[in-house]
Amino acid sequence: MPLPPLPIVELQVVEDLSPVASGGFLRLSRHRLRIKRADGSESPPFVYDSVHRVQLDAVVVVAHYLEGGRRFVFLRSAIRPPTLLRPLDCRPLPEAPTLGSLWELPAGLVEPDECRLGAAGLKRSAARELEEEIGIAVDPEAMQPLGPANFPSAGVIGERHHFFSVEVDTSRQVTPSEDGSVLEADALVAGIDLDEALALVRAGVIEDGKTEIALRRFAELLAQ
Repeated sequence: MPLPPLPIVELQVVEDLSPVASGGFLRLSRHRLRIKRADGSESPPFVYDSVHRVQLDAVVVVAHYLEGGRRFVFLRSAIRPPTLLRPLDCRPLPEAPTLGSLWELPAGLVEPDECRLGAAGLKRSAARELEEEIGIAVDPEAMQPLGPANFPSAGVIGERHHFFSVEVDTSRQVTPSEDGSVLEADALVAGIDLDEALALVRAGVIEDGKTEIALRRFAELLAQ
């Protein structure tokens, strides 16, 4: 049975209650909103908090290569402070001693100038992030879209993830330039068999959501 059509609604901003920005990477947005429905009826006003940042969308890249007849992908370690700062009373299950670090595919935020270029800008962003994080330069046009974009945390931020795959030449790999931040310094880069990576997803060793989605999409593509 097909899904019914999504309701068409209009979101009206009744009042902007956002606090004055005080610097930092993220900004709290607080609005008093009202929903106007297709039949003309309106909801009572309600207050909704969300997060905003200048660089909103992100690219995720499956950089792959063939070795010994098997398909490998590149992963990179990433320090993610919010995972380590989870309050103890909000942890329903024991956490691994590596909490705070994740294995992820190369990924990063789309710069404003890249965003203005549309699809071509997304490919340029993906190529830039790949070179920064893995150390392999590719032609942006070599980036292949890997399914549609999605919202990783739609209840909190309007960020979209844009997925790409690209076959790389490992002989061209150099030391990643990184972005100069403390969080990217000394990251580990590893090439891993795709089947093994998927097994680690199923085992909960690879916990990053965007990485799981992209790996599964890429495996489905290869199986076609």
